[in-house]
Amino acid sequence: MKRGFTLIELLVVIAIIGILSSVVLASLNTARSKGNDAAIKANTDSVASQAALYYSENANSYGAANTGVGASCSAASTLFANTTVANAIAAIDTANGAGTVICTSTSDTYMIASQLISDNTKYWCLDSTGQKTELSAAPANTDTACP
Repeated sequence: MKRGFTLIELLVVIAIIGILSSVVLASLNTARSKGNDAAIKANTDSVASQAALYYSENANSYGAANTGVGASCSAASTLFANTTVANAIAAIDTANGAGTVICTSTSDTYMIASQLISDNTKYWCLDSTGQKTELSAAPANTDTACP
């Protein structure tokens, strides 16, 4: 007599494998979102470090006033045109999956805010006072400090 698996047993095993794989994939997506949020926060810290250097090297000024969203963050004669800052902003834009990045500055203040991935209604905000905070809505394009 040949012994083997019945069709029902094979289908049950396949169903269990499918359920387990969907749980694992859901966990990976959550981890990926949190990783992207961490990258956004790390890159805004890079902007803060470079902004301090830029300010001291440019007669205690962040340059001309600027209000930008996304690609317009890198306006000439501003802090955001600095190569290192522009690269950090590009990395933020990549990490947030083309979400919103808001950059504003005056000669003595700046603010950068980025939409987060894990909850796209929230924004990570950093300003020239060193304040780093999570916001429940996007700041206005005219804000020069985190609200």
